[in-house]
Amino acid sequence: MIARNSTVTQANAKVDITATNVEAYVQRLGRDAKKSARVMASASTLHKNRALEITAERLEQRRGYLAKENARDLESGRRKGLADSLLDRLELTNARIDAMVEGLLQVASLPDPIGEIADMKYRPSGIQVGRMRVPLGVVGIIYESRPNVTSDAAGLCIKSGNAAILRGGSEAICSNLAIADCIKQGLDASGLPDSSVQVVNIPDRAVVGRLLASPEYVDVIIPRGGKGLIERITRDSVIPVIKHLDGICHVYIDEHADIEKAIAIACNAKMQRLGVCNTMETLLVAASIARKILPRLCELFVKGGVELRGCDATRAMCAGVAAAIEDDWSTEYLAAVLSIRIVEGLDDAIDHIDKYGSHHTDAIVTEHMHTAQRFLREVDSSSVIVNASTRFADGFEYGLGAEIGISTDKLHARGPVGLEGLTTQKFIVIGDGHIKT
Repeated sequence: MIARNSTVTQANAKVDITATNVEAYVQRLGRDAKKSARVMASASTLHKNRALEITAERLEQRRGYLAKENARDLESGRRKGLADSLLDRLELTNARIDAMVEGLLQVASLPDPIGEIADMKYRPSGIQVGRMRVPLGVVGIIYESRPNVTSDAAGLCIKSGNAAILRGGSEAICSNLAIADCIKQGLDASGLPDSSVQVVNIPDRAVVGRLLASPEYVDVIIPRGGKGLIERITRDSVIPVIKHLDGICHVYIDEHADIEKAIAIACNAKMQRLGVCNTMETLLVAASIARKILPRLCELFVKGGVELRGCDATRAMCAGVAAAIEDDWSTEYLAAVLSIRIVEGLDDAIDHIDKYGSHHTDAIVTEHMHTAQRFLREVDSSSVIVNASTRFADGFEYGLGAEIGISTDKLHARGPVGLEGLTTQKFIVIGDGHIKT
């Protein structure tokens, strides 16, 4: 398969992909990653942490270069007519560079899970049996828009002893390659193979298809992006996939809620940042408290530029709310749109979440402990929150240093996927000349 003619810039060197053979390119990536994975599996915590710390230093030192390359991506995105929500994800602000640096340093400060032995027990035969935590091997990560994923994913893969093949979206290629150059410097300076983290440097989509058909090289695929991307990868991959499809997140304001807490939480959950998967898309309000809180909330949402779509009861109570249709309850807007429904109480709220939710993140605002406990037990989502914004559903906020994505699956990992989610366990057996009789 032959790639289209184009050129991209990696760091200061141009990579000409005219007539690139995608098959050979992916095979080279795979072979190098597989070889590096063996080195990374036995790398010391000291060397891995050093790689992360130096990468963080380089990101800090090269802020101007990162901003310049990101500006190229943003300009290209505007010319192509990318939606504002996508441009927001694409932008590398100073705060986001700060978060990348802090994320790497936080990962470096975390305990190294690799080699950890648990549950060692003597069996009646006299042997000892336990489990050791080990890397997954080669992790293929396919993502869109957000260049900070390059840093977060690399950091987690390095610390967890994995090799990584990172394929970001073509809209972020300049930003991703600038970050990749910092990662390479960190690996080189720490004595680890720079092929431990490889960023695909050609935009041809055929690379993705070939990666998904390479179980001889890649042990797991993690997609991070829109529903279309994730559905395609889940459908086409012959390699196990850790995924989430939608972030249809709910906030339920219970009849026992503190009004001021509820207003602050609901506004933050929707308006703090619109185009991310842990933003509230549906607000549920108990009927007995609706008149006390909903008009105030709707006024604040409208003032913040949010389009409101509601049930009949909501529309009767609040002016300027459009009628919600059935599809609204199961839509991840990733935009300044919010659906609102008044429910009878806790059971009705849980039923709604069960029917329309995506098992990502759901929150309740209540001062009633029994109600909170029921919500925690009965809502089947990867993150369930009491009296806090859904925006906290994030690996960095959970103390994981960073995340490689948020899994709504139940196997192999669930919720924000940090270091432990990038590992597995193997049984280890220790004897002293024991033989089976």
